[in-house]
This record gives sequence, structure tokens and C-alpha cells, in this order.
Amino acid sequence: MTSPRLSGPVIACLAALLLSPDALFMRLSGMGGAQMLAWRAPSMALIFLFAWALTSRRRAADRASLLTGAGATVMICQFGNNVLFPTGIALAPVAVMLMGVATVPVWAAVLSRVLYGEATSRATWVTIVAVLAGIALAVTGDTPVGLDGSSLLGALCGLCTAAALALNFVTLRHNPELPLLLAMGVGGLAAGLLGIGLTGPAQMGDGAVWAILVTGLFILPVSFFSLSYASRHTPAAVVSLFMLLETVLGPLWVWLGIGEAPTPRMLAGGVIVIGALALYLRHGAREKARGLRGREALEPGPQRPEPARGP
Repeated sequence: MTSPRLSGPVIACLAALLLSPDALFMRLSGMGGAQMLAWRAPSMALIFLFAWALTSRRRAADRASLLTGAGATVMICQFGNNVLFPTGIALAPVAVMLMGVATVPVWAAVLSRVLYGEATSRATWVTIVAVLAGIALAVTGDTPVGLDGSSLLGALCGLCTAAALALNFVTLRHNPELPLLLAMGVGGLAAGLLGIGLTGPAQMGDGAVWAILVTGLFILPVSFFSLSYASRHTPAAVVSLFMLLETVLGPLWVWLGIGEAPTPRMLAGGVIVIGALALYLRHGAREKARGLRGREALEPGPQRPEPARGP
């Protein structure tokens, strides 16, 4: 965990594992898109803002950083991500939405290159292709999904969610001075206020509130803060890869929670995704060990004292 190259992927992997049961609790809540937004976004945002108020030692500078281009970008990304994900889930079949969200690592690699000139390694690209193949296998069934108007809007929400997440990770990686907690909290709070306005006070209590609060008070704050923190220590495309664990593990949690069994395609796709990410982590560990050995070989060894010469 002392090397940024290794610690970033490990943190991202743990965060993605924590995020994976999010869909189960969304289903257990029985809520619509706007109502889920009205509970999830402000719950997460208030935790971020409270944590920032307790830990920040430069509040004036933090607030000023929100007025910069990078600060505004992170807030807009947080707003968009919070609004678009539950909206897409409510509009479209889950398979369509997940295929859109699964493009996060591609967006991250492209945006890193275009905005900051950061190249993506060959190993990362190979893993992206393998993971997307596994996702495609997991979310496509024997029956074709009809692309009506709602499905197309849901697919667009998925693509825009992926782009917002990727831009958020890329921006945070290249602007380490931005206050994570404050920027994410303000963006999420704005999204939550929109959800409350759309839902209305009378409908806020419908459904299983406890289930949506588990996501808003625990799963989302811890996982998204960890993912954003990891993006400061490793390329955004790498962080995005591990987010896709939710896509294949989410249906398994739903199966365990409410008995909705995954298809053989989901299981096979999940094996591909998890296997590809495990190999990528192993490759990163080997590269780190090889680099350490190379540095040790270049370092001069201890100097032996020259023997005293006689007259």
C-alpha cells in the first residue's frame, strides 16, 4: 500500500466491492427514480459536508477552489451522476443501463488522453476489452431487449453517467488540491434538492426508507469517497475498471436478497470480469516488484575499504 501504483487499484477494488450491493437495496426500497434521488443524494452529501467541516483546516481556500474550472467540473459531475443513475434504472431495462455504465473505463482513458495527455498502458487497454466483453456477455440474454423510447433514454442516461464518473476521476487525479469532501458534497446536495422537489413531501415516505438509507448513509459515501481518493493515486481508467465489479456482482446480491436468480450468461460474464481484474492486479504487483529490483540493481553497493598499502 506504500506504492501509489499498487495502493490505488487496491483501494478502488475494495470500494467497488462495497458498492456492489447498491442495486439490491435500491430494489428493496421499491421507490421510483426521483424518490431514490431524494433520499440517496442528500444523505450522502450531508455526510461529506459534515466530514469536511470537521476535518478541513483551510475552509476559505476550499470554498474558493469550488469557483475554479476544476471545482465546478467535479460538482457538475457529482450532480449528473446522482441524477442520471436512478433515472436510467427507472426508465430502461437494467441490461441497457448497465451496458451504458460499463463504458466508464473507455471514457476515462479517452478523457485522460484528450484533456491531460495521459497515455493508457497496453495492459489497461487489454483489461478494458476483456472486461467489456464479460459485461456484454453478462447483461445480454436469450431474449433481445426492445429499444423503445424509454429504453433509448435509459441507454443515454447510462452513457452520460459513465462520462460523468470518468470526468470526475480524471479531474480529481490531475487537480490534487481540490477538496474531495466539499466538492462532492455540494454537487450531491444540489442533486438531492432536485429529487426532493420532484418527489414532493407527501411521497417521500413511500416504500422501504430504511433500505435506501443504507445506500445513502453508508454504501455510497464510503465507496465513492474511496473511488475518488484512489483516482488521485492511479490513472482514472484503472479506477473505472474496478467499478465494473458492481455490474457483475450486483445481480448476485439481488439473487441472494430477493431470489432473482442470475442467468448462466451473468455467471460466465462475472467470471471473465473478475478474472481479468485479478490478473490486472497481479500484473501491477509484478511490475512493482520488478521496478523495485531494478532500482536495487542500480543503487551502488557498500564500498569496501581499500587495503593499506605498504611503503
